[in-house]
Amino acid sequence: MFKLIATIIKDVRILLRDKVGISLMFIMPIILVVVVTSIQNSTFQLVNKNKLSIIINNSDTGQASKQLIKAIDKIGMFKASQVSGDKTEQQIAEAMHQHDAMLGIIIPSNFSSKVTAKSKSIAGKALTSFGLQSDTVKNVGDVDPLTVYYNPVLQDNIRLSVQGALRSAMQLVQSRETLRSLYFSINEKQLPENLENEMLNNKTTINEIPVSKDGTRTTPNATQHNVPAWTIFAMFFVIMSLGGSVVREKVSGSFIRLKTLPTSYLVGLLSKQITYLAVTMLQAAVIFSIGIWLFPFFGLPALNLPSDILALIIVTVVCGWCAVSYAMCVGVFAQTQEQANGFGAVSIVILACIGGLMVPSFAMQGFFKSAANLSPMHWCLQAYYSLFLEGGKLKDVINNIIPLLIITILLQLVTYVGLKRKNLI
Repeated sequence: MFKLIATIIKDVRILLRDKVGISLMFIMPIILVVVVTSIQNSTFQLVNKNKLSIIINNSDTGQASKQLIKAIDKIGMFKASQVSGDKTEQQIAEAMHQHDAMLGIIIPSNFSSKVTAKSKSIAGKALTSFGLQSDTVKNVGDVDPLTVYYNPVLQDNIRLSVQGALRSAMQLVQSRETLRSLYFSINEKQLPENLENEMLNNKTTINEIPVSKDGTRTTPNATQHNVPAWTIFAMFFVIMSLGGSVVREKVSGSFIRLKTLPTSYLVGLLSKQITYLAVTMLQAAVIFSIGIWLFPFFGLPALNLPSDILALIIVTVVCGWCAVSYAMCVGVFAQTQEQANGFGAVSIVILACIGGLMVPSFAMQGFFKSAANLSPMHWCLQAYYSLFLEGGKLKDVINNIIPLLIITILLQLVTYVGLKRKNLI
């Protein structure tokens, strides 16, 4: 025990001298979690609260186009500005730049006439199917499409939301015209406005309830998603300090000198694991504390800790041990410190991508969806998400902890075999 304590003290002193390593393990992940959470929270605000700037060039003079503009405005996700006159594609692009708009919409000049003609055609067919006489209306083609210009920086998911919103506005205008045509054909008078509004605005309320294992109904936010994810990333980045430390001791001959002393390098390996496991626990504590107390000062949602604190501690210990085991394994097989740092940094980013830290696992397809199970970060993330987002307990994360322990034990065995093959122990 005395040898182990003395070795731990030695490793702590070496770690405190490594200013760059400490920066990579603490300062960089903190900056990363704050920046990424802020960006994602801004994206949520754009979709849910803020309005997307658009310009509308209305080449039509009828009522249907005016109704369409009102319908677009009522959607609530657009901040519309109108530009007059027929515009070319280049002029629309310039107008978008002048108004700082992400979208430009051109309503064709025959929009109202086409909508009216199609509405009368549909109303006539409906009356005929009811066995009622109607004016003979020729079949008309579809309404000419709206032309939508968009800034290429606009993400696909937002563009799909825009398309859905515009289709809803178009459907509302066409439905209104069809109802008016039907009512006039039957009653020979205009459809009362109050009845029209009642028929068109009879919307069913949609209640959104997040599913949780503890019965709570708290809606997860950007903080709940990002803080656990980038805490895992920070833990695995101990490879920059621990991997380099193992390489330095190999190159400096520490392994050889330990063979001449009444001790074993396995004591040194255990010491490093205990020391850096404590570092990963401290990383998690620091990042979680920032999420709880500091995020509100940045205008970000505060982090809500899981109700099962014991499960959170156990998951953090297992994740930290896996990160330390991976760093030790890389350090044993790397020939130089540059190899350990280079391979370590790149491999951590790859494991983060495959594991779902950067792209959600449910969005992956084919090979990458299966490969996610090979990344220890995947199981770390699933365990944390079960606690932070689903309100799970310890029994709910056992299925994530067991694969993580298996991967950790395999890394430990590979490390031991590597040391034996190199005759270092």
